[in-house]
Amino acid sequence: MEVQALLITFREALEALLIVGIITSYLKRIDQSRYVKYVWLGAGLAVFASAIVALLFQVVLTGFSTMASEMYLKVSIIFISSILLTQMVFWMAEHSKDIKSSMEGKMSKYVSKGDVFGMVMHSFLVVLREGVETVFFFAAITGGNIGAAVQGWGAITGLTIAAVVSYMFFKGTMRVPLKTFFKVTGAFIILIAAGLLVQGISMLQDLKIIGSVMPHVYDITWFMPEHPIDHEHFVRDTGQEPILSGDVGIFLKALFGYSSMPSLEEVLAYIGYFIVIYLLVKTRYGKKEEKNEQNEKVLEQQVM
Repeated sequence: MEVQALLITFREALEALLIVGIITSYLKRIDQSRYVKYVWLGAGLAVFASAIVALLFQVVLTGFSTMASEMYLKVSIIFISSILLTQMVFWMAEHSKDIKSSMEGKMSKYVSKGDVFGMVMHSFLVVLREGVETVFFFAAITGGNIGAAVQGWGAITGLTIAAVVSYMFFKGTMRVPLKTFFKVTGAFIILIAAGLLVQGISMLQDLKIIGSVMPHVYDITWFMPEHPIDHEHFVRDTGQEPILSGDVGIFLKALFGYSSMPSLEEVLAYIGYFIVIYLLVKTRYGKKEEKNEQNEKVLEQQVM
């Protein structure tokens, strides 16, 4: 859970800090530093609002637990989080190139009109989006215990790394391009999203909402149980120790949705998810590459 929280917090906080940094740097560059405080005011209000959202979310989850409907809400959160995490990676991949010009264009309009309220609201909404997404993801990876994720070392470490990376980026001391950062973290986020999808299907089967054609495609508990309890049961039943501990299994389950005895539906969903991601990447970026090649050919013809 902590590693998941670290990656999610790092990714969300970095996006928010980069956008705020782009805006404030632009204001300083055009000698409009007096507006910087309003940008940070909006960002600060968004952090406060995100904390309120987290509190309300926790109250709702607690309310559902008293109504014996908590599991249904958790399953819904898991599936929605899987979709949002996937969308987040694709959104940043598409907009990372033009995000700077887009933010500067909007701030230019606000500055020309002297629209302080617009500046505050813009930075507020940008940071609030990241904050609300983080709250939602924390609810998914902790099973509803948002406070545990917020107070854990993963979230704190992720926020610290994001602050350091954004500082190095704007000071011009970071040699590794942000594009590489987003590719690497994006790959891990995709794995987390796939794991959440499989966990959601497993929960639906436990709740008997959906059945299974083949409850256990394979059983590798002897190699690595998915939980310390499974580890203890394996030792009790066989008198042998598995090759890897259940502590490793529970870590990989939390991070990537590992299962030592997956159902056929879980296996198909996991493989199918990556097939869909591959097709989306190939379709989206394949078209862009073709368009770029066509533009290059047109330019070559014009030069000739």
